[in-house]
Amino acid sequence: MSDDSSAHPLLAPRDLDAPLAWRAGVPVSGHAFLADVARQAERMPAGDGPVVNLCNDRYAFAVALGAALLRGQPSLLPPDARPETMARLSELHGALKAVTDEPTLPTPGLPKVLVEVRAGTDAGERAPLAVPVIDGSLHAVSLLTSGSTGAPQPHAKQWRTLVGDVEAAVGRLADFLQRPSLAGVTLVATVPVQHSYGLESSALLALLGGAAFDSGRPFFPADIVAALAAVPRPRALVTTPFHLKTLLLAGIDIPPVDLILSATAPLSPQLAAQAEQATGGVLVEIYGSTESGQVATRRPTQSEVWETFGQIRVSAQAGADGAEQFVFDGDFIPQPTPMADVLELLDDRRFRLFGRANDLIHVAGKRSSLGHLNYHLNSIPGIEDGAFWLPDEVSDGVVRPVAFVVSPSLSAAQVVAALRERLESVFVPRRVVHVASLPREGTGKLTVRALREFALSQLAADDTPVHVTHEVPVDHQVFAGHFPGQPLVPGALLVSEVMEAMQRVPAMAARLGPHPALAAVKFLSPVRPGATLSIALLPEAGAARGVKFEVRCGDALAASGRWTAAEAS
Repeated sequence: MSDDSSAHPLLAPRDLDAPLAWRAGVPVSGHAFLADVARQAERMPAGDGPVVNLCNDRYAFAVALGAALLRGQPSLLPPDARPETMARLSELHGALKAVTDEPTLPTPGLPKVLVEVRAGTDAGERAPLAVPVIDGSLHAVSLLTSGSTGAPQPHAKQWRTLVGDVEAAVGRLADFLQRPSLAGVTLVATVPVQHSYGLESSALLALLGGAAFDSGRPFFPADIVAALAAVPRPRALVTTPFHLKTLLLAGIDIPPVDLILSATAPLSPQLAAQAEQATGGVLVEIYGSTESGQVATRRPTQSEVWETFGQIRVSAQAGADGAEQFVFDGDFIPQPTPMADVLELLDDRRFRLFGRANDLIHVAGKRSSLGHLNYHLNSIPGIEDGAFWLPDEVSDGVVRPVAFVVSPSLSAAQVVAALRERLESVFVPRRVVHVASLPREGTGKLTVRALREFALSQLAADDTPVHVTHEVPVDHQVFAGHFPGQPLVPGALLVSEVMEAMQRVPAMAARLGPHPALAAVKFLSPVRPGATLSIALLPEAGAARGVKFEVRCGDALAASGRWTAAEAS
């Protein structure tokens, strides 16, 4: 990294006549960018207080960021423009102004400064400008990300830290491309530029790393394909596992991509291999955090091992509570920074990632992580998206995980069967809930709070069917006295399993009350020891307060019936 005490240019050495950005397929040179920055700096609010950069267009964002740096103003980068987010920023920083490229964007409580760019339309009228130099100690940005809990927290970054962050990554990424530098590489990003990964790997990788970037933020597969097709090769796609999986499942032809960057969640080797095959490029995962910046990479089709950038080192240390934590230090990182993950260190530069420390769960004496479970869930062919959730209620003294899946082609029983091949039995969910989508953020992240609220609302919906699976133990004590030589599951046990399943679903328990009545039941086919039962609970619509049920064993319907609230029996 450059000397910490020195200043650093706004743009790394590059050909200023070459494209620095692309807007709707039109190139914008480095000279045009510098002119737009200089013009915008004159429009920025007076004083050296922070501004809130809410630009959606990535080029307008970069112009506003550059203008704020010229004025010595920090840029606050929130995850959204919701009223509560704006109020949080005002609490932390006092009176603020919002910088935006959208005149109609609501900015509750914050006056607006518009970003107007010419993007080189009058380049012939302007003399080339010198590249500005920025004080390395300047507070450049504060990232306000939602984090895993959903509570925004600010993370301040000095300009020299951002410069060093990008410098450490450029050589590694150029090596993956087998190029001497990133000059000529165009970045198309699906990630918001206000997010640390989106900032580092799109706008800053162009300004400070010599690449160019597309100004848009494509989200839907067709838009991503169009954005890639509109820029020249070599191309790099900056994305997340969620966006990448959606793109590959769309079944549309993807233009050749030379490099795919993925971050925010571990990527399965299967999806990585599929992405490389579909695009012809190299897929690289980036590991880091808002606090530390990007610190390591791996190529998942070749190795599960991560390697740190530059001179960054990682070590295991005891935290304030005595628990082991993994600390990254060196190079551009201003101070030793612990990660909220569990790692296996191979040496001080290489490690394996096991999941987040607050992700660890214990079920029936066994330990795993939700990240590990989600990894295997999303590796199942036919599952478009999925997430495990650990509810608050306890069944038989054990908390049982629930799986929410987006999967039009797989039944709950098929999901369970696939998970049995991948997970220990205690982590296989008894409930698999099919949903239309999960409440992910623009980065693809699914926060703890958002998932919990979503899970509770799904399970509380009056008309939402619930599917539960249960395996009948081969050595269940009930077989000792039922049909020696040809043991069968008695009907009373099937009914009991249905009742237990309903009691584990808060919406069902509330619907039926404390003393439900069995209104009807039919036993239609035998159930043997070791069978896997698929129990479907179907809330009745309208004023009825009953719950119909079906119990299947494979393709055979074993039992069906109906429970009602006691007063309705």
